[in-house]
Amino acid sequence: MRDEQEGVYHMATEAEANGGEVFDFGELPGLLGYEMRRTQLAIFRHFAANVGHENITPGLYGTLILIDRNQGMSQSSLARALSLDRSTMVAVIDQLERRGLVQRRKDPFDRRRHALHLTEGGRIFVTRVRDEVAAHEATVAADLSDKEKAELFRLLRKVQAGAQR
Repeated sequence: MRDEQEGVYHMATEAEANGGEVFDFGELPGLLGYEMRRTQLAIFRHFAANVGHENITPGLYGTLILIDRNQGMSQSSLARALSLDRSTMVAVIDQLERRGLVQRRKDPFDRRRHALHLTEGGRIFVTRVRDEVAAHEATVAADLSDKEKAELFRLLRKVQAGAQR
């Protein structure tokens, strides 16, 4: 019976989102990946609507934060931290470099390695956008108590660990 209730709830919330159309989603509402992806899409849409005027995406913001907190890290290390392949990371850094937010510098100990640093403009940009991102996060999580939010993060980390098996 629980699955039917979840399906009915999902159909009702979908109808609201789809202009009144009702779809049968079958087992999809019971699939963790499906619900997580829908949640991610909703959060990304909200981010775009509230922070996107800064010409930034959640992925680019995360990249800037990691570089800011780990000045001098290599592109390979950054790719590992973000779970991206190195070729994707090169394109991301190229984009941030063209915007004047990130700078590649030769590593003084390994000339084959590029050390990543935020430029002064990058630091200013991150400082300016940080408050908007925090406001976005607060809005998205407004219906969660601090305890619920901590539990959600704990559960998400468990799912991540399970997905790595």
